[in-house]
Amino acid sequence: MIKNIEVSHLRILDALYQCGSVSGVAEQLSISQQAVSSQLKNIRHLLGDQVFVRSGHGMIPTSYGLQIMPHVQQVLVHLNNIPMYEETPFSEIDRTFVICATDYAQEVLLPFALKAIRKKAPKIKIIVTNIESVNLTKKMHQGLIDVVFTTSGYVPDGLLSVGLFTEKYRCVSANKNINIDNLVSLESLIKFDFVITSPGTASFIGSADTWFQQQGLMRNVVLSVPSFFMAKKSLLHSDMVAFIPSRLLPVPGVFEIPLEKYPPGYEMVAAYHQNSSRDPLLKWLIELIKENFI
Repeated sequence: MIKNIEVSHLRILDALYQCGSVSGVAEQLSISQQAVSSQLKNIRHLLGDQVFVRSGHGMIPTSYGLQIMPHVQQVLVHLNNIPMYEETPFSEIDRTFVICATDYAQEVLLPFALKAIRKKAPKIKIIVTNIESVNLTKKMHQGLIDVVFTTSGYVPDGLLSVGLFTEKYRCVSANKNINIDNLVSLESLIKFDFVITSPGTASFIGSADTWFQQQGLMRNVVLSVPSFFMAKKSLLHSDMVAFIPSRLLPVPGVFEIPLEKYPPGYEMVAAYHQNSSRDPLLKWLIELIKENFI
């Protein structure tokens, strides 16, 4: 087995076979004649043969040179046929694609995304993980996570993000004592206890609390859960109220409370590391979601 042979060596051998002169190789490969001669010297040392020798008509291959030339050309053909990643048909991409997502994204986005990926690139294997914040940037830099579906406010420094769509909040409850015949004022709403969703870090302060303070009001949060799934389940067995994203509704047993005002919604984003910015699968998936979630 030949060791330490380089692709540049093979290209010089192939060019010598075609051109029959050092000057011709230099012109074809856009390098100096001195560089060709130096490389040829290295090749001869590696192969233990002159490979090409001078004759009255330039450089001709030795018997060993003729013997190895079909192998050299075959290797170069294989190398030239290796497609760039962007050129690989999606149907032929064979890799693992790791998605990190909030519970909202897992319920709203991922069923659509997973079906689309499976149809477009059936050889791809997919891992879905819950959202995390402590080591997210590090894991994405290491290539352990390909994309994160989360809200714009939860994208850590060091990641790029693309807006997907804006989600609106709706106020809901299972408390039948709440009169919903007319629009409910915020002053009346804050008389009820709230459940909030606080993923990642447990807290009694939710995204709507700053908005309530701007209205000169303060709500009473009595339950903090890590997911909207838990928030919806908690409402079914209590008299609490909650703000739930509109795409997670309706929920059987829970009704919407019509309000005079609503807190601002939030932007769902796809976040990724700079290293993945040219990933054709990722770019395709992001555009597909943007087109289908308005």
